[in-house]
Amino acid sequence: MKEIQPIQMWLNGQFVEGVYLNAWAVNVTLGTSAVFAYNILDAAQQRVADGNLTMTGEAYAQWTIDSYAWDWIATQLNLTIIGDYVPQEVAQVTE
Repeated sequence: MKEIQPIQMWLNGQFVEGVYLNAWAVNVTLGTSAVFAYNILDAAQQRVADGNLTMTGEAYAQWTIDSYAWDWIATQLNLTIIGDYVPQEVAQVTE
């Protein structure tokens, strides 16, 4: 999962802020194409948008490392990746 430049989205009659991009390959046809599913999530990691993208042609030929796929997905969605998602640790309270 990646942290993205926050974007305002309209969902169920109100604005929400998408701050995370989650994506994974759901179907890869070797040498031809890859289908990626994605979610855009808010700060509470609730899904505010989702869909699928198909990578083919030159983009597929250039896909050799995961960072390329992340950048390609973000470009297709007009998003800017600003970092990796880092889970927040919950501090243990001791008495």
